[in-house]
Amino acid sequence: MSRIGKKPIEIPKEVQVKIEGQKVIVSGPKGTLEREFRPEIGFEIKEGKIFVFPKIESKVAKALWGTYRQLISNMIEGVVKGYEKKLEIEGLGYKATMEGENLVLRVGFSHPVIIAPPKEIKISVDKNIITVSGIDKELVGQVAANIKKVKPAEPYKGKGIKYLGEKIRRKVGKKATAGAK
Repeated sequence: MSRIGKKPIEIPKEVQVKIEGQKVIVSGPKGTLEREFRPEIGFEIKEGKIFVFPKIESKVAKALWGTYRQLISNMIEGVVKGYEKKLEIEGLGYKATMEGENLVLRVGFSHPVIIAPPKEIKISVDKNIITVSGIDKELVGQVAANIKKVKPAEPYKGKGIKYLGEKIRRKVGKKATAGAK
């Protein structure tokens, strides 16, 4: 029995939810999201709430029940509020700029790294902070992770790209020994 899966999902007044077979379409003030789900899980709308339930008793259905409930909840929250992730660039000479829709990173390589975001994602740069925003939580997180992967923060000086507020565990560098010959 999934503790998360059996909780009903409240549908706000400004959100419309349609269920067409295994496809769930959620539309709200910020946009529309749709997602196709596996046939082991069923969906039902009653009294302004969405109920998620397993159609068959199997390990797969038990594993997906709570996950699918949370995915639908995230879709509803995304079309109402939206999601954003902030990344911070740290390092001498490291900077990010926007050229049209593309993000241009200059992070110590011999060439600038150009990242073209998907059309659903908006990227903005303010000094050394990169903000990735959109209505799809999964896509926002993936784009932020792809930007961070260009130059992850290293443990000796902390140079690179990291999430805002992320703590980088520092390592001690080389030390000269006192009694070496």
